[in-house]
Amino acid sequence: MRTPRRRRPGREGMRAECDFTGGVRGKYAARTAKGSIVVVLDPDVAAIFRTAEEVNEALRACASSRAKRRKHPRPRA
Repeated sequence: MRTPRRRRPGREGMRAECDFTGGVRGKYAARTAKGSIVVVLDPDVAAIFRTAEEVNEALRACASSRAKRRKHPRPRA
């Protein structure tokens, strides 16, 4: 015979302020799956770069300077 599961104290149900009745499951899944990479910035870096455009601009500048320094580019896998 199986032992009944014990409930954790204070976990009777969802809080009243957590109402997901109007939620849509997988709303952003297609956009994320298109090739986006999610990166979490440290707080000090996030304070400097406020938008994704600023981050992308800085990374492109860094990547172009690295490409100029590299004599033999690595082959893509």
